[in-house]
Amino acid sequence: MAAFVALLCCWLIFSISSLGDALSLNYYDQTCPQAESTITNVVKKAINSDKKVPAALLRMHFHDCFIRGCDASVLLNSVGSNTAEKDGPPNISLHSFFVIDEAKKEVEAMCPGVVSCADILAIAARDAVALTGGPCWDVPKGRKDGRISKASETRQMPAPTFNFSQLIQSFSQRGLSGADLVALSGGHTLGFSHCSSFTSRIHNFDSTHDVDPSLNPSFAASLQNACPAHNQAKNAGSNMDTSAATFDNTYYKLLIQGKSLFSSDQALMTTDHTKELVYRFARSHEAFKDAFVKSMIKMSSLTGGQEVRLDCRKVR
Repeated sequence: MAAFVALLCCWLIFSISSLGDALSLNYYDQTCPQAESTITNVVKKAINSDKKVPAALLRMHFHDCFIRGCDASVLLNSVGSNTAEKDGPPNISLHSFFVIDEAKKEVEAMCPGVVSCADILAIAARDAVALTGGPCWDVPKGRKDGRISKASETRQMPAPTFNFSQLIQSFSQRGLSGADLVALSGGHTLGFSHCSSFTSRIHNFDSTHDVDPSLNPSFAASLQNACPAHNQAKNAGSNMDTSAATFDNTYYKLLIQGKSLFSSDQALMTTDHTKELVYRFARSHEAFKDAFVKSMIKMSSLTGGQEVRLDCRKVR
């Protein structure tokens, strides 16, 4: 029932009247009408079993779209001498691929060779947000799956250490704006980060500061406690925000207080335009939700695949 409500809310809250030629809201209406509800049920079941799944699916979709477009290349396994994206440094910590595998298995049983892995991942990312208290939206569909996946290309991913200039260059190369950058960064409201992504802010920051001076001192101390210098604990780290299992605007409120994890988060406070948006989203959850949906649709419309895989982990 909850999955049905999650889907119904899409029509009630964020309905899109028109899209580009490549994608369509009703792409599977005739060929696999139960595809979306089937995917949502799989995601809901996975979330009920593991609260880390929503952040994992959302991050997986981001990482897929930023390399070769949203073509499910992040799902492909390394084969022979080719090391695939999922084994590239920024993706080593990606997990919950089993959710996409299970959704694909169930959809294939109903409609063989029809629904792409890229569409399944895009829908699953939407469900991850909607089922944790965030907005719901109609996902444009019709993506195709890519055949190429190279770990070397993951160097193009925006890193948590990026400054604003590096971030805006990365986003603009993909047709995304500064406003998209601020809205999509709100996805950091979900999940957990390992120490390696922010240790440069809390140890030997620069020649005159051990700790990034933009960090709230008590927050920095708590991070140093969780991630001491030369940390060897494999699973050490910090939740992305204080409500890391709920999709809300807490991320922006903490960012204003100097309590963000990444240098790339703090970078949003370094220009007047992006700082204004941070304050707007901190004040209004609704403003954040509206902006996030628009930017997610824009990002997830970056396409580049050629086929519909029968197995999301390998090309035909």
